[in-house]
Amino acid sequence: MIDEGKPLFLQISESVEDAILDGSLPEDSRAPSTNELAAFHRINPATAAKGVNMLTDKGVLVKRRGIGMFVAPGARDALLAERRSAFADRYIQPLIAEARTLGLGPDDLARLVHERAAADHTEGNAR
Repeated sequence: MIDEGKPLFLQISESVEDAILDGSLPEDSRAPSTNELAAFHRINPATAAKGVNMLTDKGVLVKRRGIGMFVAPGARDALLAERRSAFADRYIQPLIAEARTLGLGPDDLARLVHERAAADHTEGNAR
């Protein structure tokens, strides 16, 4: 899981976010503790805490005094919105810019995406 090009605390934060998004860590459920994350990933607890603190600062995790960290209500929807926006910025904007350079309009672009997605779906079923 370790990505040498990305700080460990970010990787911890993203792994918890991924668990929330895929449903393995539902809203209102207890989140792994800093010590559990540190032990699992074999990292310093302070590094794990930094990742967890990022999530509490974002309102994704909430601390319940004396019992631990929990996934906040609405966390999944907030993370989906954040990731969709980041996806659009990272992938869609450059795609649109390149399509414009190639003289492709929105309908052309939509058709290409649809064709590729259909082909990928067909290939996925053939595996």
